[in-house]
Amino acid sequence: MTDKVRVELGVRAYDVLIGHRLLERSSDFLKPILNRSKVAIITDETVAALHLGSLVNNLSQSGISWDVLKLPAGEATKSWNYLTHCVDWLLNQRIERQDVVIALGGGVIGDLVGFAAAILRRGIRFVQIPTSLLAQVDSSVGGKTGINARQGKNLIGAFHQPSLVLVDISVLETMSKRDFLAGYGEVVKYGLLGNAPFFDWLEKYGLALVQGDSGARAEAVRTSCQMKADIIARDETEKGDRALLNLGHTFCHAFEAATGYSDRLLHGEGVAIGCNLAFELSARIGICAQEVPSRVRAHLKAMGMKVDLSDLAGSLPPAKEFFELMMHDKKVIDGQLRFILVRDIGDAFVATNVEPDSVLNIISESLSIKR
Repeated sequence: MTDKVRVELGVRAYDVLIGHRLLERSSDFLKPILNRSKVAIITDETVAALHLGSLVNNLSQSGISWDVLKLPAGEATKSWNYLTHCVDWLLNQRIERQDVVIALGGGVIGDLVGFAAAILRRGIRFVQIPTSLLAQVDSSVGGKTGINARQGKNLIGAFHQPSLVLVDISVLETMSKRDFLAGYGEVVKYGLLGNAPFFDWLEKYGLALVQGDSGARAEAVRTSCQMKADIIARDETEKGDRALLNLGHTFCHAFEAATGYSDRLLHGEGVAIGCNLAFELSARIGICAQEVPSRVRAHLKAMGMKVDLSDLAGSLPPAKEFFELMMHDKKVIDGQLRFILVRDIGDAFVATNVEPDSVLNIISESLSIKR
């Protein structure tokens, strides 16, 4: 069975197809959107070793020719150097405007390849085939593409919607527990920002997701994608509701910058810590009940996730340096930070008048909490 989530954007609408073993029949979904029987595939070396064979074998059997570019795995690949490398390679493959480029990988590959597609020939089509939980529920849907800058994460990019998203639940079986839990940071975010019944469901079935329950995984991915699709249909370029998807991210991006976009902190881990701190901050300034962040913290801990900066290995800068990194966030307007805060689980909103001292205190406490 294949579930379909439609991202309604008029003439640029597209489907997110969710099911098992989709890689092994990818040509069934790709053929209807191809102008000619040729695709370019960009992936990373880790994903290529695990999943490229399933994709290209099916393409070849269906008469679709392909070329592939393999890049190093890791957040450092979201850079100017690799963006240039991708564009040069696509031009050398003589990719035309109506051709299709496939991004096979996690969020790094999806963001990078999507940005390359956005700027090549003023926009070529691309397909997302996300291979991590984080990419399946978040970065592959919605058209945000880009690379990191020295000053911060995702500061260079464009909105460029894919033509199709193929979500193969089966590939999640190859993920490490740590990577899967990092993706869960984005899953739980959807319940926290706007779907309290989904958070209730995650409290009940979250451990089943980690333990490999395929039905629970499919339901969590479908619900997350549907929520994101609904928000994007209302606000494609983040002028309103879409900003809510950044719950936890203002904190997270500063944490990632401070740890050098390294394996010390995976993006989804930073999101989980950031969501926890957003709830703590909301309670501290009196806009949500004190027991609400306790419930969030308890669930994240029960899932085995990081919840505080003190959970990270190695030394970290003082709270003031984290705050300075936040001021490079792309959501800063007129020199003022915007935070996504909460009135309750499932009731998030954009706040622009948060006192810096309140933020500094929350970060300081998170740095000092004993594990």
